Amino acid sequence: MNNFDFCSPTYFVFGKERETEAGRYVKKYGGNKVLIHYGGGSVVKSGLLDRVKKSLTEEGLSFIELGGVMPNPRSGLVYTGVELCKKEGVDFILAVGGGSVIDSAKAIAMGAVYDGDFWDFFSVKRPEKALPVGTILTIAAAGSEGSGDAVITKEEGMLKRGSGGDCLRPRFSILNPALTQSLPAYQTACGATDIMAHVFERYFTNTKEVEITDRLCEAVLLTMLKEVPRVIEDPNNYEARANIMWAGMVAHNNLVGVGREQDWNSHGLEHELSALYDCAHGAGLAVIFPAWMTYVLDHDVLRFAQMATRVFGCEMNFQNPKATALEGIWRLKKFFTSIGMPINFKELGAREEDIDYMVEKFGIGIGKTGGFVALDREAVTAIYHLAL
Repeated sequence: MNNFDFCSPTYFVFGKERETEAGRYVKKYGGNKVLIHYGGGSVVKSGLLDRVKKSLTEEGLSFIELGGVMPNPRSGLVYTGVELCKKEGVDFILAVGGGSVIDSAKAIAMGAVYDGDFWDFFSVKRPEKALPVGTILTIAAAGSEGSGDAVITKEEGMLKRGSGGDCLRPRFSILNPALTQSLPAYQTACGATDIMAHVFERYFTNTKEVEITDRLCEAVLLTMLKEVPRVIEDPNNYEARANIMWAGMVAHNNLVGVGREQDWNSHGLEHELSALYDCAHGAGLAVIFPAWMTYVLDHDVLRFAQMATRVFGCEMNFQNPKATALEGIWRLKKFFTSIGMPINFKELGAREEDIDYMVEKFGIGIGKTGGFVALDREAVTAIYHLAL
């Protein structure tokens, strides 16, 4: 196991109707003038936004609103939010929504205390300060409610890039699984795929002797295999929703990734898909991950065989471990299909003729990138072709 530092300071408020306590927690963490940031009309139609505003008012807090966050959140709204925060003297941002809303809120939080372009933090700088952010989560997926990460798409050139820093970890996150019960099955499945991807990107490592985090990763994956079909069958299954929601946070606050080398190439490969086609991030990951796994399999066959046996229940073929590993990848694809996810370009609506463009946008030039297996342009091209 490698040396590591780990700090996860977010205060989690979990359970039914906890969103009515939002004002108390904003006040606890120093907020006075709040920007409520959210997406489309669902938080309005459901009454969630009204409950949040009522809670803030009861605590004597003033607030302004900025809605309109899109999936794969855009830079344009971030610029609007930054300007609004500076003009109105906002000192706390409350994100009400899923990962896209939370990421947009984090980007605004960075830009509101910075004299330059917030995009600097998605290209050349690492953020060291930001306005405090709180979250009320409405979809279990990105894990942004517990992480220091954010992903934004710059509309000029449609560049989808990430940023990260401890200053971006939310001060508090309110997690009410009941808020996810109205989600369509497709959104639920996309979120679940994203959660599993966050685990895979930590699970496939070159670091030896990391049994504790291996087992934590496997526990999260087994939870998803059990609970996602239950909520697809019964969207109102609160207990299954609760397990998925907490799994999403655990998968991405880095508890399952400490002390081990990680590999985030698959997320980068998918970002080019969702930037170009505006597809759901989870759907793109369902296409990319089996292709990436197939390409890098020979690098560490036994690690893939370990996943196959421990997570997917495959019987170990000691004479041919690669056969076991391949069966595990096949079972993963079968699971994705069973919950309504695409597993290739055709099902996603992506096109072979766009591969060269995506490789160019991936931006590694003549170099290599990656932790588990370093990829060059040829490798990235090959993985996209495996996903056809």
